[in-house]
Parts: sequence; structure tokens; C-alpha cells
Amino acid sequence: MELLAPAKNIEVARAAIMAGADAVYIGAPRFSARQAAGNSIEDIRQLTGYAHRFSVKVLVTVNTLMDDNERREAAQMAWQLYDAGVDALIVQDLRLLKEDLPPIRLHASTQCDNRTPEQVVQLQRAGFRRAVLARELTIDQIRAIREATLADKPDQPIELEVFVHGAVCVCYSGKCFMSERLLGRSANRGACAQMCRMAYDVLDSHGQELRDDQGKPLHQRYVLSLKDMDRSAYLRELIDAGVSTIKIEGRLKDADYVTNIVAYYRQKLDALNNCNRYNITHKFAPNPEKTFHRDGTQYFLHGRTDSMANWTTPKSTGEKIGIVTSSRDRTIHIQLLPGVTLHNGDGLCYGDKGFQVNSVTPLSGSAVAVSTFHKENVPAGTMIYRNTDATFLKQLHAHRRIPVTLSLAMISEGFSLTISSNDNTWHVTRTFVHPHTLATQGEQAKQTQRAQLAKLGDSDYIATEVNVPNDAFFIPMSTLNAWRREMIAAAVEAQDTSHTREIVNPIHADAIQQPDYDNSNEPLMTCKYCILYESGHCRKQPTRLKSEQEPRYLRLSNGTIVELQFDCKKCEMTLHTT
Repeated sequence: MELLAPAKNIEVARAAIMAGADAVYIGAPRFSARQAAGNSIEDIRQLTGYAHRFSVKVLVTVNTLMDDNERREAAQMAWQLYDAGVDALIVQDLRLLKEDLPPIRLHASTQCDNRTPEQVVQLQRAGFRRAVLARELTIDQIRAIREATLADKPDQPIELEVFVHGAVCVCYSGKCFMSERLLGRSANRGACAQMCRMAYDVLDSHGQELRDDQGKPLHQRYVLSLKDMDRSAYLRELIDAGVSTIKIEGRLKDADYVTNIVAYYRQKLDALNNCNRYNITHKFAPNPEKTFHRDGTQYFLHGRTDSMANWTTPKSTGEKIGIVTSSRDRTIHIQLLPGVTLHNGDGLCYGDKGFQVNSVTPLSGSAVAVSTFHKENVPAGTMIYRNTDATFLKQLHAHRRIPVTLSLAMISEGFSLTISSNDNTWHVTRTFVHPHTLATQGEQAKQTQRAQLAKLGDSDYIATEVNVPNDAFFIPMSTLNAWRREMIAAAVEAQDTSHTREIVNPIHADAIQQPDYDNSNEPLMTCKYCILYESGHCRKQPTRLKSEQEPRYLRLSNGTIVELQFDCKKCEMTLHTT
């Protein structure tokens, strides 16, 4: 199973590779679904050279809807990306297939709304090599898609990619038009205003604010803000269902987040396979709660569950660390949970409020007094979360190295030195003129030669085996060091030319039924997530609350009202203008 990591830029991509990614996806200069995460052709060219050294693939997103002129421009850009060494393009606008594209792998973005076996089989017949499935699919639906693609093309079925971690859109991908219609910023053009992370009043059929189970008005609540996806406990099931790639969301996330989450899933996958696939060293224990974290949901993988959203805040909450016992004059007393240690500079939060730790004073047991500039007194009994662990962030560094074998051999004019990858994908040999002078202390000389040649330092390589001649020869350390440095440079050069891309067949644009991209008659949003269910009003549940108290409208802080409609047969919720 391939581990696919997000990259905002080349620096974040390098961090993902070091932490154990098998592939990274990054935004093109234009036409990327994250306008704020575009990258130049030259940066992408540099990234492919670096990534391919580690046998890591580079996928580039060109996944927005475009007009006719833009599609021609996107096709020209696709050729530039192909020449830069990119392994695949992730696309949404299927009209792009009619343009002159390079012979590069195409992946159908989740923005294509890949929800059914019929849709994915159609993509397969058109020549797509991978489909990024809708986040809302259950494990049984994923398995059904795999079975359909195998039945249609058993020799080389389309690859299936699923999201396993990160932020979740409340709407089916590609079916959100709320940002475009209400604010003039199209999500399908890479300019989403994140309406799902905004606060709303929840109104009944009479336009009155509903109340929660504590009697408080549902006023300015984040009722569309889903928790982050976390499917780390279901990787074996995904493999068995036919998934070939697991994907981490986050092309706007920083290197700290990407390093932590990639390392976390690398360890999970290696544990499943009972191996250490890559030579990665790091001083931290990967933990998703330690970087941007909105709690977790497996999100429909095993059906609808309670509490998929966090109505209190759309921000990172991090990890639970303790309960407030008292608060006064910017000093908060907290009873810490077992094993928790606070540090100066940590960021703490409760609800949608946060503050920084200035100093920590131990009290009795696991209680502490936290000094802060937070002006408000925090009510006793409030659960406190840590969304920034200052000490953990300082440790977030990983180093991945390529395992190699070095072999020193005697030749007529001196010695040859060969460096080769342990997976036999490349090797390079250099010869050096040097006298064959026997060493006076044979075994010690051979041990010295092995030790010196193995010192690959901070390079991208680690020597797992070093072979030297049976006869012990005298070779000065300075000479061995010079040979070793030359071999490292030769290895980099050899790897830069060793990567090969898959040869792909031409795309059959006529095999794709072009979607209707006119959204004027579409709802603002179409969601599998349902506010009725989340609030205890599900019409299919025997314990549902009174029907006259059902949520029917949402009101933004600027007074804009949208209507909620529920198709209980499909188990879907839609949002509409009033």
C-alpha cells in the first residue's frame, strides 16, 4: 500500500519524504484546488529529482474546473510538468481529456465525485490509472467498486486511493457551491471560503433559535464543521478491500504537521507488514494529537456514527491534558491527566478560546498552576486541551536514508569501488590507481577500511554492507575518505538518471460521459453528514426529539439564511438559498 502525503511546497515535500512517504502530491502553478498552494515548474523539477532519489513519486494537482482557454493553457502546462519529471496528474475537469496531453498517468480527483462502481469503471475504460474515491464511502462500498473494476479489467484494474487522515469537507467533493453562490469564491476553482468552518444560528421552521440539551440557544455554533478524519485503525481492512493508496489531506499544512502524520502512518503500515521499510531515524514518537487536530472520526467507513462534528470550534483542539479546578487573576489551576507534563510556551485551549503558557508551578500531586495572559477566568470543571506542545515541536525531525552496499575490489591498476542500492535498481563503479601494498596488520586494516567506507555522514545513504578484498592492503584513511566522497556524488548522479515512469496508453475521452458542470440548479451543498442525526432529531430513530423542534434553517452572522432539506430515503442533507 502506497502512503501519499501532501506538500504545500518543496520544503514540506522534503519533510514528507524524510518521514516515510511513498509519494507526495503538490499543487501546479495554476489550476490547483488550493490557490494558496501553487508551485513553480522549476520548484517541481527540483522536487522530482530529489524525490526520485528515494523512489518517491511526485503527483501534481491540476484539479479545478476551467474554461476553454484555460484548458488549452493547462494542457501546455501538463507538458511542462511532464518534462519536469512528474509521475502523474490529478485532474477534476474531464473536458481536459480532449486536449493534447502528454503520455502521463492521470488520476481522477475526488472532486470528480467518485462514489459508484459505474463511475469508476467508466474512468477505468477511459484510461485513468487511479481514482480518488469519495470520502463518504463505506468499506463495503469500496469493496464493491474494487470488485466491479476487477470484473471489467482483471489484468490491470484502476488503482483505488482513499483519504485516511485530515480535514473533511462536509459536502460531497465537487458538489459544494455555497462559497461560490454566496461569496463569489468557487471551491471548484480553488478559492473555497470554507463556509463549513463558519458559525451559524440553528433555526426551527418558525425561524426561532433552537436550544441544546442544556437549554442554551444554538447561537453561532459550528454545525457544519466536521472533526478530522482518522482511519489509522482500519488500514488492514482498507488493504483487504482493494485500496492501493492511502492519502493524508493537508496541502496547506506546515512541515511539522506533515512530518508527524506521515511518520505515524509509516509506522502503522510497517507494523502491518512486520518490517521497517525505510531507514528512518527520529527522536519523537509520532502522535496525531500533537499537531493540528480536530479530534477524530472514521467518517462513514463503518456507517454513520454519533458526533462527527465539533459544534464548539473549527480550530485545532489537540490533546486533552486536564481539568480546571480554579481560575483567578490570569492563573489557572489544572488537575493534569496521568502522564501529562506542561512546558513553558505550550498552547492551551477550551472551546474556541486559547492562550499560551507563560510558566508552570507544580502543586500537590499532578496539579499545576499555569500563569498566562488570558484575561478571562476559566470555569471550574472545564476540560483543557493542548494544541501546541512546544517541546514536541522542537523534536520534529526525521532522516530517511537509502540503504546501499559498498564493495572494494583489487584490479590490475589499483582498486575499484562499487556502490549499489539494496533493491538492485542502480549501481555505479569507479576505478582508482593505487599501489598494491600489503598491510602489516591485515585484519585491523580491513576493519579500518570497512569503517571508513561506511561513514556516509549526513548524506542520503546508509551502508548496510561493506565488502573489502580478502588480501589486506595498505590504503591511507585520507585516500579512502576521498574515494567515499566521490562515490556519494556518483550515486546521486546515477540515481538522477535511473528513475523510469510508467508508459501509459492514450486516454479515450469518448469513453467518459461528460458531467454537466452547470450548477445553477444544484443545491448549495449536498452532504451525507446530517444535522438532524447529529442533533438527535433523526427521523429514523425511535428516540428522536420533537419534530417541531427540528433544525430547518441556518443563519450566518451577516443575516444570510439557508434552508436545510433532508432526503431520509437517501440519508442525505442539502442546503438551499431561501
